[in-house]
Amino acid sequence: MALKKYKPVTPGQRFKVISNFDEITTNVPEKSLLTPIKKSGGRNNQGKMTMRYLGGGHKKMYRIIDFKRDKENIPGVIKSVEYDPNRSARIALVAYKDGEKRYIIAPHGIQVGQEVVAGRGISPDLGNTLYLSEIPFGTIIHNIELRPGQGAKIARGAGTYAQLLSRDGKYANIKMPSGEIRMILTECKATIGMASNIDHNLNVSGKAGRTRWLGRRPRVRGVVMNPVDHPMGGGEGRSSGGHPRSRKGLPAKGYRTRDAKKSSNKYIVERRKTKR
Repeated sequence: MALKKYKPVTPGQRFKVISNFDEITTNVPEKSLLTPIKKSGGRNNQGKMTMRYLGGGHKKMYRIIDFKRDKENIPGVIKSVEYDPNRSARIALVAYKDGEKRYIIAPHGIQVGQEVVAGRGISPDLGNTLYLSEIPFGTIIHNIELRPGQGAKIARGAGTYAQLLSRDGKYANIKMPSGEIRMILTECKATIGMASNIDHNLNVSGKAGRTRWLGRRPRVRGVVMNPVDHPMGGGEGRSSGGHPRSRKGLPAKGYRTRDAKKSSNKYIVERRKTKR
């Protein structure tokens, strides 16, 4: 994947950097795998705003993604690599030999015509989904399940990946994208390779309007609010807001919000590296 820069013909294009969409092979999605999305604009069933800074955005349809990869030992062929407006990674349309079609998260480097398969006793090739008990040590993986049969939850965003470090009994030690090392049951599945669109983090929107197209409204800083609206609000002129806090009063920098008694703490072998 490559990036495309624009000449500064307009102010919005001066700093604009986006993907050139080289890997996209079609702009017509599979109709049978589309479903409508209902927008809430951040309002609940009473019409009250419960999430701020949401609303608007371009109309779009949801692409049904196969995160479970439960068609085991049935080969499928990559028919197309497509853009998905609902996620940062690209998606790939797989046509299985039994006639069914499904979307998967496209691994980086996948090509049209390539064969992918999921299940036991298969080779750890790009795009194949294996159980953690059968993946070689050191393999780069994405689309990882946290619980057997639950469907992929980890390393689904553009360019993300994890690494299988070791196995100990019924658990595998996985190095997460954050750097955290965590134990996951070997009966969980993962897909070989890293998620596509690896240069996504280098994109520059160039103007506020592109953010509005994504359904995000302007976010207001707490410092410029009134004291009744935010702990950091108020003051004369451009006075700072004191200690950084959230709207609810929780410290915003360095304060640990994870429950010390959380049941999943026992599965974390090594915490992620912090800036401190």
